[in-house]
Amino acid sequence: MSEEENFENKIANAKAILEKLMDPALPMSESVKAYEEGMNELRNAEKMIEQAQVQIQIIKNQEQ
Repeated sequence: MSEEENFENKIANAKAILEKLMDPALPMSESVKAYEEGMNELRNAEKMIEQAQVQIQIIKNQEQ
């Protein structure tokens, strides 16, 4: 599985969790757990973006 697929999956998972959190019938304990899972997915996606930015900067520096 490529990094792009992982990134896309993390964003899709976060969106699915957001939809779950919008359900007013969701118990508080499940809401907290879902929120934590969603934030974890977003943090991991952010790390992937940061890594990609570093790789791009390395490539740009090599071209100069």
